[in-house]
Amino acid sequence: MMIKLRKFRCLLHHARHLHSKYVPVPLSMQQYLEFGQKKCEKKSFQFLNDEIPIRLAHIMREFEDLPKELLTMKSVKLVRSWYDLSFKEVQSFAEKDPDDTKVLAEFSVAIQNILNRHSYVVETMAQGVIEMEDTYGMDDKISERIQYFLDRFYMNRISIRMLLTQHAALFGNITNHPRRIGHIDPNCDVIECVSNAFKAARQICEHYHMQAPELDVITADGSKLSNFVYVPGHIEHILFEVFKNAMRAVVEYHRDKLELPKLQIIVAKGKQDLTIKLSDQGGGVPYQDQDKLFQYMYSTAPRPQYTGQESPLAGYMDIDRVTHDNGSRSFRAGYGYGLPLSRLYARYFQGDLVVSSMEGYGTDVYLYLKVNSSEANECLPIYNTTTSRMYEAEKVVSDWSSSTNWNQSIRTYSTTARKQPIGAENRIQEVQ
Repeated sequence: MMIKLRKFRCLLHHARHLHSKYVPVPLSMQQYLEFGQKKCEKKSFQFLNDEIPIRLAHIMREFEDLPKELLTMKSVKLVRSWYDLSFKEVQSFAEKDPDDTKVLAEFSVAIQNILNRHSYVVETMAQGVIEMEDTYGMDDKISERIQYFLDRFYMNRISIRMLLTQHAALFGNITNHPRRIGHIDPNCDVIECVSNAFKAARQICEHYHMQAPELDVITADGSKLSNFVYVPGHIEHILFEVFKNAMRAVVEYHRDKLELPKLQIIVAKGKQDLTIKLSDQGGGVPYQDQDKLFQYMYSTAPRPQYTGQESPLAGYMDIDRVTHDNGSRSFRAGYGYGLPLSRLYARYFQGDLVVSSMEGYGTDVYLYLKVNSSEANECLPIYNTTTSRMYEAEKVVSDWSSSTNWNQSIRTYSTTARKQPIGAENRIQEVQ
């Protein structure tokens, strides 16, 4: 039995290293939309069968550069075992016939198994970091490397779930919104996204604080918000976190007042960017603390113990658990990951999330999204020698996952969408 287990691990290790030598294929929003409109399950199967193992392999290789103290934590071992199992599960379809309807059905089941298995990756990985900090402590150098890894790890997770959930929405038994192509809306209603996110955040704020500020929404003159292609769920996830933070700040800063100052949203669509600005009068944060807002494990609220119940008005909510099939909503325990993950969702399709605050008054948050769907390309972390050196350097070099100049390190991520993304012919480029 032990010999078989060792042989399996050896084969898995070899396959993982082989797949990590190939560059993942970033898709643009336009490519997602066009393929969803054509809706060919066979081609989707072929592409995912090639692409998912590569994306998994790149981040699995990156695990090997993490501090040994973190890799020995029980929760981190559990996450790695999930990735090993998912990699093996997808690999099992490598030689199967895509013309066989039974194979396609089995693949859909496998996709759902992977989605279910990875549902609690964020919390479990966060728990692993907590375990390491409690056991060994954490200096600035290690903290910086873990921050770097988590940005890349969670961005990788977002990209894989986008592929899998899009396939499930197109070819599964899920009842989709009549206007949407999978999870993508060709005419995304931004104001509706704002309203949905505000209502969800207000529900939690009123539950914990018995009150919540109201909202004014302004559309900039000349901004025609139609014909905007995007994933509504991503926008709602980001805005929910931003609203949640703003509401809590306003309620706590004006706790002695009978009437709370309103939040304000301004939506403007230009030729390049669709920008959503949220302004609050919640007292702001000191300038020196603004960068901390995007650090994992940083929160001004007490760290909760995970119970699987509703989360407090701070931290993290997983988009995969926002709305259930019956329309109900549930929220999960906060770890201080809300803003960092929201920024990753914004950056995933070449947007960004920027915070500007005035201590003693309030905070402005800007959400930038690409207007042109052909320019909204996935941002995919890749593992190569440059990436590995970043874990060894005295100071992590800025790249897409840092707070400044995030798009400058062209060797550690891939964002250029291929003209023909569907099919194995794109496997010719290897990582240098």
